[in-house]
Amino acid sequence: MTVLAMASGSLRSSPGVKLAALGLPSLWCYSLRRFRSGVATSSKTRLPSYVAVRTPRAAYPTAVEDGCSSETNRIPTPKVIIDQDSDPDATIVEITFGDRLGTLLDTMNSLKNLGLHVVKANVYLDSSGKHNRFAITNWYTGRKIDDPELLETIRLTIISNMLQYHPESSSQLAMGATFGVEPPEQKVDVDIATRINIYDDGPNRSLLVVETADRPGLLVDLVKIITDINITVQSGEFDTEGLLAKAKFHVSYRNKPIGLSLQQVLSNSLRYFLRRPTTEEASF
Repeated sequence: MTVLAMASGSLRSSPGVKLAALGLPSLWCYSLRRFRSGVATSSKTRLPSYVAVRTPRAAYPTAVEDGCSSETNRIPTPKVIIDQDSDPDATIVEITFGDRLGTLLDTMNSLKNLGLHVVKANVYLDSSGKHNRFAITNWYTGRKIDDPELLETIRLTIISNMLQYHPESSSQLAMGATFGVEPPEQKVDVDIATRINIYDDGPNRSLLVVETADRPGLLVDLVKIITDINITVQSGEFDTEGLLAKAKFHVSYRNKPIGLSLQQVLSNSLRYFLRRPTTEEASF
C-alpha cells in the first residue's frame, strides 16, 4: 500500500528532490497549484514531457497467429498501483495494461529522472495480463517514498508515458480526455462514483477506503483533506484503474482509531471536496 507516513497536517518534500527542477511543467505543476491553494478549480494544461531519455515508440500489439484478433482489438483497462505496505524498505509500483506492455525501459528512465532508484523489477502473468512491478527508493535517502507530492508525480509520470507509448490507452484513462489521442467514450459522474467507507483496523488505527473519479493531483488532494482535520495518514495504497481511482489509507487520531463523530466529519469533508469541481470545471 502506498505510504504517506508524515506528521499530522503536514506534507514534506523528500531530501534532495526539487520538483520544479525535474522538468515537470503543465500537468504536475497544475497539481501543485491546486494543492497549495487548497482544492481549487482547474485550469487548462498541455501534456507534459516527463521523459528526458526518448526510446522508440511502442508498437501496437500484433494479431494473434490463428488470425482471431477479437481479444487483441479489445483495449484492456490500464492499472497503476502504488503500494507501500508490501515491502518495508521500498515503494512498490505495479503497472498493468493487458499483455501490451514491454520492458518499460522508458518508464524506468523517467523514474530515474525523478531522483528515484529502481532497486529491482520483475514481471508476472495472470488471467488479467502481464504485471510489471518495480521496487523503488529515493535516490538520495535510500528509503521508500513518503512524500505525497512525489508519489503523485510518479503516478502522473507513469500515466503520461502510457499515453505516449500506448496511445490506445487514452480511451480507458481519465486523463486521455485531454492528453490522449482518443477520449473516453463515457464520462464518470463524480457523485455516483464517489464511495467512502471507514473500518476498524486494529487497536490503534482505522482503514479509510475511497473510490472516486480520477483526476490529476487527486492523491495530494486526498492527503490534504485528511490531514487538514488533524487525522494522521500512516500508510496507504493508491490504485488507478481506468477512469477510477481507489485509495486505501491507514489513518489514526492521536494514535487511536477514528471515532464515529470524527468519521462523519472526515466523510463529509471528502465528499464535499471530491465533488468539486463540477463537470464543466473538470480537472482536465
